[in-house]
Amino acid sequence: MFSFRTTPLEDQLDKALVDGKVGCFCSQNCWDTERGRYMYDIFRERGNLEVVFSPGNSELSSGTGHIEADREQIEGLNAIVVEIQDVGSRYFGYTRDVFRLMKTLSGMEDPPALYIVDHVNPTGRVVEGTMPSGSGPDDIPKVAHRHGLTLGELASLYYTEIGAKFPLHVISADATAANKRIMPWTIAPAPDIPGLFTCELYCGGYLWNHTNIDPGIGTTRPYEYIGAPFIRHGQSLPPAGGQAVMTRPCTFTPAYGKYTDRLCLGYQIMLEPGVEYHSLMHTLQMIRFFREHYSAFKTDSDFHAMLCDSVLSSYIEGKTDWDTAREHIKVEEQKWIRKARKFILYEDQPYRIR
Repeated sequence: MFSFRTTPLEDQLDKALVDGKVGCFCSQNCWDTERGRYMYDIFRERGNLEVVFSPGNSELSSGTGHIEADREQIEGLNAIVVEIQDVGSRYFGYTRDVFRLMKTLSGMEDPPALYIVDHVNPTGRVVEGTMPSGSGPDDIPKVAHRHGLTLGELASLYYTEIGAKFPLHVISADATAANKRIMPWTIAPAPDIPGLFTCELYCGGYLWNHTNIDPGIGTTRPYEYIGAPFIRHGQSLPPAGGQAVMTRPCTFTPAYGKYTDRLCLGYQIMLEPGVEYHSLMHTLQMIRFFREHYSAFKTDSDFHAMLCDSVLSSYIEGKTDWDTAREHIKVEEQKWIRKARKFILYEDQPYRIR
């Protein structure tokens, strides 16, 4: 059973929410700007809050990248309320945790109802990239690299894909003023997504995490800065990524991550505000550049599984030209948009960058 609801969570009169045992699966983004409280405080005040599933450590600390929900903790709950801020990419850790939660519920004899408190997508309706074409991680669904959907829409899609039977209810992102008073990146969605441009860069830039080039993890500007100790300035500049994108040589020393306290030489990616940027295409071009110009450059064992596209892997390896890869991305984006439209809950529609 699926429903889309246009009134706030606290106004829902379902017995599971009013009298039942409730678990809350959430991040710091469940803050209610109107009432000055967190989502789980609704149930704490009612006296039926059983458990809060939330990231470990403090909000912006290293290693705070997942929300765990053990089956043993779920057993006996009548409802689980999810409220996180998705960031528009199929790689995002907390969203993948929601998919794992949904898969767990699908395997239970008497699962609780699942409620998704929706938020707007900080990267909007823009689509980038391809759907997985091979065997990838189990918790990454068949969606494009940058999917253009909200969490509620993604949950509806995944619900259909896995043939789930538990009740799924999505609370509209328009049900409260919270999404209207603050922009979706105002409260950082995760430690490595601190600000305005990060989500625009993350959809392709996440792939750097599976190379030996650091995407600025451990700095204040992750995914804007990329670099490594083996990079040398003075050589050819990497591809710019379009007229609205600039790169400049820079240096940084990460406080944590793969190059903790080591000087990295690299580049800052600078975006022109308001201009659409295809992060995946630019990242693929830069990865191929570093592969061709630096013998020390490497990808790890999970890189191609995360990319999960044989044509794009072939381009990275120098076996396919850019025109072929770009046309492949265009066709796949159009396929994804046709699939995604079946799950749209709001008036605006996904689209690709022309």
